[in-house]
Amino acid sequence: MSPNAYLIVSAVLFCVGLSGVLLRRNALVVFMSVEVMLNAANLALVTFSKVHSVLDGQVAAFFTMVVAAAEVVVGLAIIITIFRSKASLSLDDARRLRH
Repeated sequence: MSPNAYLIVSAVLFCVGLSGVLLRRNALVVFMSVEVMLNAANLALVTFSKVHSVLDGQVAAFFTMVVAAAEVVVGLAIIITIFRSKASLSLDDARRLRH
């Protein structure tokens, strides 16, 4: 397969994730959409790394995945705490926690 196919898949994944972040109000869906966008960026990094025959993009993608794993733990803990206090996963309800 050509690198263009991987970049197109990466762009489509990023657009799907971006639309999920912009259009949805559920905290879990928004969180998953951010993860999809992160995976799209990782796919692009690995593709460019393969095209240029260097490991820099693959190493960056690896470290991005490590940071994303920590982000998932913290993000899910925050989402669970909001759900326990408001019994809802709506982002509109989470905004009311400020007041």
